[in-house]
Amino acid sequence: MNGTGTSKVVLVTGASSGLGRAIAQRLVKAGHRVYGTSRRPEAHADEGFILLRMDLLDEATVNATVAQVLQNEGRIDVVVNNAGRGIQGALEDLTPEQAMAIYDLNLVGLHRVCRAVLPGMRERRRGLIINISSIASNFGLPYRGLYSVTKAGVDRYTEALRIELATFQVRVVSMQPGEFATNVDSARIKPEKVSDAYRARYERAMELLGSSLHYSRDPNEFAEVVAKVIAKERPRPLYRVAKGVQRLSVLLKFLLPGRLFEGLLAKHYE
Repeated sequence: MNGTGTSKVVLVTGASSGLGRAIAQRLVKAGHRVYGTSRRPEAHADEGFILLRMDLLDEATVNATVAQVLQNEGRIDVVVNNAGRGIQGALEDLTPEQAMAIYDLNLVGLHRVCRAVLPGMRERRRGLIINISSIASNFGLPYRGLYSVTKAGVDRYTEALRIELATFQVRVVSMQPGEFATNVDSARIKPEKVSDAYRARYERAMELLGSSLHYSRDPNEFAEVVAKVIAKERPRPLYRVAKGVQRLSVLLKFLLPGRLFEGLLAKHYE
């Protein structure tokens, strides 16, 4: 087991690329029995773990996939709720339909997975749920406001779920990664039209977002932290996996007066 403890049955959502794939591959190396999910598993080559179809917007596929893992293994020890999507744009430019789409995927989709796995975990009085939030959940980021909203929702959902499940010995953890080198940019929901009023600042924000500052870190770094959390008997409620200005920003948010912090954040995007 390479020092990671007893082998576990792990379900990782959104495992066909990015952080999810790195997490699944790292956990296989640690000796765990890993099932990943994707909306189109047939489009991906052998990743070293079992890849099953799951669409977080379709409760029937969520329930069917969880049932298949339970049939194969008899239990699910760990769930890593990683699947999600980004969204960018001035709030005024994004439609209510786009807002509902990102809310349904990033938050309600996670809820569907939790509801599917919790009966078995409660019955066994054992389990671990890791909900992947984002460092962006700590701020109302300009031109990524709806993303911040959904990830803040993940953190509050995780907090409430952890309290509700404490009596059943089911652990619930929130992890907030900073920006890592993934294909998240190409998958973001974007406004159909960028208003002239926001165009200059929006384009500057997207230029910063696409810079090497944000996407230079290897997803395997985050996967290593996930593996360590799974190996812990009593993991912490929250893990922030970020460095540099991203981690410093969280500290400043809680130390500085609100107007001063928001002024610094706005200046960063000028």
